[in-house]
Amino acid sequence: VYLYDTQQYQKGADFSDKFVDKLRSFNRRTLDPIGAKAYFYYSLFHEQLDPKPPSRQSPVIEIRPKLLQAQRSAVIRKDADTEAAVTVLLLRSYIFTADITQADLLIAQTQFPSTASNNQVCRYLYYLGRVRAIQLAYTQAQEHLVSATRKSPTSGPAIGFYQQATKLLIVVELLMGDIPERSLFRQPQLESALYPYLKLVQAVRVGDLEAFLKCVETHSAQFRKDGTFTLIQRLRQNVIKTGVRMLSLSYSRISLRDICTRLHISSEESAEYITAKAIRDGVIEASLDHQNGHMLTTPPKDAYGTTEPSEAFHARISALLGMRDECVMAMRYPMHKHKQEIAEAVKAREREREIAKEIIEGEGDVDEGDEGGFEGM
Repeated sequence: VYLYDTQQYQKGADFSDKFVDKLRSFNRRTLDPIGAKAYFYYSLFHEQLDPKPPSRQSPVIEIRPKLLQAQRSAVIRKDADTEAAVTVLLLRSYIFTADITQADLLIAQTQFPSTASNNQVCRYLYYLGRVRAIQLAYTQAQEHLVSATRKSPTSGPAIGFYQQATKLLIVVELLMGDIPERSLFRQPQLESALYPYLKLVQAVRVGDLEAFLKCVETHSAQFRKDGTFTLIQRLRQNVIKTGVRMLSLSYSRISLRDICTRLHISSEESAEYITAKAIRDGVIEASLDHQNGHMLTTPPKDAYGTTEPSEAFHARISALLGMRDECVMAMRYPMHKHKQEIAEAVKAREREREIAKEIIEGEGDVDEGDEGGFEGM
């Protein structure tokens, strides 16, 4: 910790390397928490060495064999602390160097320990959500990120992790076509950190392509630092679809030239292609008049006549049941507690029998002593 705070990264890397090798020579359960911390700083020091990730010559890539070996040893020794820490560090390393395929293989071939600490579970869910978001599995990514933000502390030293997970969650929800609630940006611990994302959400919500491009250009440095710039670039089509949807709700018939003007699209052919794709994807209920160059909006249907309310109700029930299952799994009970209670009950019954036997024998001795006394008198 001292070497990291004083930015002596090379000395820290050398020391942690020797320290990890020394810990591997022991097989004691009392050293498991220390081993988990040692591997954490071992990876952290190597991340700060030049060349830094995502360079392919980064020292982060060189330490992966040792981390994989530590992960296998932890599974064999049933060392849950080290197994959870090393799994999270491997995912972090793969994401830093954009090795998403290897990260996906690690997730598929390993099982995260159920007895891991809450901090490690939060980190694992966050990296899992980031991997799924890059793989276009936005629904799974949103579920993992929501769980990470709910489990994460919202104050103290962990506020940075909470902010980072919330930023990624906002981008994933925008990619899914959802708009985050306004109250999320009003939280005191998130207000300043989420200001660029507030402007992004406002541009996406109204479908203003010009405002969206301006926001991305203005805050591109912050988005790159947060690691969300690549995902935000995917939002351009969503912004255009939202703009087309807003126009379809406002006009029963609108020309393709007006769509180009309002959405800042270069040509009518591009506007026609985008509108046709939005109709095919079910974003809007409309039809295209190719000869006259118009988009005709179909009158909206009654939402209660569709399956949308039942699907929303089912999603809420599933979320509550999932929360309930997580709470039950989080309850920890001592191992073999029932056997200990049975053994204590047996011992208690044996003590009661011994006490009763002593009382009976004592009463017999008293009776014999009384008879002798009366005869003597």
